[in-house]
Amino acid sequence: RIACSIAEMEREGGVSPRTSPLARVRDAGSLLSVSGYNLPVVDVDTISIRYKSAAHLVAHLRRLGESSANVNRRGFLGRDGALATAAVYQSLFAESDATVPATYQIIYISGWSPHESQQKPLGRGTATASFKDLRDEIGKGLNAAPPPEEEEENALGPQEDGKKK
Repeated sequence: RIACSIAEMEREGGVSPRTSPLARVRDAGSLLSVSGYNLPVVDVDTISIRYKSAAHLVAHLRRLGESSANVNRRGFLGRDGALATAAVYQSLFAESDATVPATYQIIYISGWSPHESQQKPLGRGTATASFKDLRDEIGKGLNAAPPPEEEEENALGPQEDGKKK
């Protein structure tokens, strides 16, 4: 996005959306909730891939179908714009071995259709423990005395002052 915006500003004097909007993780979970699903779960895998060049990256994105579905964009990016975008991306993000990285987030979402057998949240004020109790309990474990040191033994038997008995 950054490289394309820089190249397009330089070549065409303005920016047109060239990629589809990115989904944010919290928006994916919210989408489930407002769609009427219960117990939404969202998980994310982040994958980084190094490409030989920015041209290889763009070819991969096209094979993935990751071009803009936005109907308000200005036509296709011309050859000059594409070459400028590749050059900007290469100059901004190239690694020391001349490869260019790209990071992808794969967002998994799941939810359940509402049903009376599903667990229900408890009402406000029905908790039997407080966060203060939890903090105190955790604090006890952190401040506990370490276990007493046991006499070391090895294959030679008990040791005393570094000498064999």
